[in-house]
Amino acid sequence: MKKLRSQDWFGRKGKDGFIYRAWMKNQGIPDFEFDKPIIGICNTWSELTPCNAHFRELAESVKRGISEAGGFPVEFPTMSLGETLMKPTTMLFRNLASMAVEESIRGNPMDGVVLMCGCDKTTPSLVMGACSVNLPSIVVSGGAMLTGKFRGKSIGTSDVWRYSDELKKGNITEEEFRMLEGAMCRSRGHCAVMGTASTMACMVEALGLSIPHNAAIPAADARRKVIAHLSGMRIVEMVKEDLKPSDILTKEAFENAIKINTAIGGSTNFVVHLIAIAGRIGVPLELLEFDDLCKDIPLITNLQPSGEYFMEDFFEAGGLQVVIKALKKHLHNDSLTVNGKTIGENCKNAESYNEAVISNTEKPFGSEIGLAVLTGNLCEDGAVIKPSAATSKLMQHKGKAVVFEDIEEYKHKIDDDTLEVDENSILVLKNVGPKGYPGMPEVGNMGLPKKLLDKGIQDMVRISDGRMSGTGFGTVVLHVSPEAAAGGALQLVQTGDWITLDVPARTLNVHLSDEELAERKRLLKQQTNENDRGYVGLYIRTVQQAHLGADLDFLVGGSGSEVVRDSH
Repeated sequence: MKKLRSQDWFGRKGKDGFIYRAWMKNQGIPDFEFDKPIIGICNTWSELTPCNAHFRELAESVKRGISEAGGFPVEFPTMSLGETLMKPTTMLFRNLASMAVEESIRGNPMDGVVLMCGCDKTTPSLVMGACSVNLPSIVVSGGAMLTGKFRGKSIGTSDVWRYSDELKKGNITEEEFRMLEGAMCRSRGHCAVMGTASTMACMVEALGLSIPHNAAIPAADARRKVIAHLSGMRIVEMVKEDLKPSDILTKEAFENAIKINTAIGGSTNFVVHLIAIAGRIGVPLELLEFDDLCKDIPLITNLQPSGEYFMEDFFEAGGLQVVIKALKKHLHNDSLTVNGKTIGENCKNAESYNEAVISNTEKPFGSEIGLAVLTGNLCEDGAVIKPSAATSKLMQHKGKAVVFEDIEEYKHKIDDDTLEVDENSILVLKNVGPKGYPGMPEVGNMGLPKKLLDKGIQDMVRISDGRMSGTGFGTVVLHVSPEAAAGGALQLVQTGDWITLDVPARTLNVHLSDEELAERKRLLKQQTNENDRGYVGLYIRTVQQAHLGADLDFLVGGSGSEVVRDSH
């Protein structure tokens, strides 16, 4: 084993060594602990991040594992991002949290780090930060909550959209809607469906950054603590082996993750986060590659929002290792993972215990794939759609645009009886991209006009430069790039313009000539975002577009783990 990085702090003699050790000893730490591998536990616990509210307890299991394997655990906090509470959107702060993680790891005496992730953005932000430092790292996810139950029916986060429509139509009362709240979120953990949080947990396991079965064990299950304990043990060995993210996150690992995400019907948010992670570790990854890699991968898990079941069912059916084994002929099976084995070795004994939940490539659950990338004059740098959660008959659709200039106009007009809209219209929402909102919120799956809901219409084509919740569904085109606020063609679309969506052809076009688009752009008044203070101003000035991962341009790449200057 090479010299421990932490010895640059604790192995010193004289005044510097004294200061580094003495102030740590006020916590009751024996002298011999400073000779062990120092393992940081990056904890996103916060009572303002309800999905991660059990992380104090989970961290204790990680600590026991580290100590048992001969390491010295040191827990530290970082900025936590509560998806359900934080305004204007947690995506605005993903990059800020990654900066906090990167500098916390770099600046402190750590030899390796355990990343404790759960709620949507906590996973990509921690992984991005760790990749930029590139010390041995392992991910422990928090797990999904138990499946909600209401009046004999299983419910999850995806049902929020359905019941919201039922409330709007008057089919349920406000009192019943409030009763649903307690019935849905009935245990610790993140969303119980294959939303963004579960997609991120599957992403890290697919990439090889967590030990097998990390993705699917429910938060309330005692085996979640076992995974945490084993991960604590394993990170000490990873330090001894000098097994770093750069050894695991190869191009092949990213390709595996993309294919696996398609097979599970994962969140469209996966795209923007994976590209950002690739940028931090130095692996070239372009949006159009997702389409090429996804096109032959069927949907083999029957999970909401693309299917029927929940993450608890997914775990009981065998979890992600079953999916990986089923995709064996499509994957790079020799890709290395954090336990020192390949992704192919890890899944060799996996089997599906419920084929109604996890099937195989010969018996997929739907003909529509989990992700498609679109291009055209409305999205020159790309846009994404999730066909598996959309309406098949709308995959090829031509309709007139009903345009909302921003989210406030949408909220003001969507239920106005005078709004000229029908089921063939295409709802277009502008200025909800990275710069325009700012932060690219999850508002792309716009609720339908009440007057159409009353007619029984359940889906329409919707287009925006924003994102949608991984728990959402519908025929929704997202991540339009360039965004409206960055001068994209989306900014030029007007109500009444004809738009054609053709998912089989992978195109999205507005029926305007290049000359007409150029003239509209010439006449357009340039918008300015007046918020230039602090981090938000920095974000607006430096954020990249969605097809590049929406990272800050100066954060792409890494700083490494070496710190030349001392603190005293």
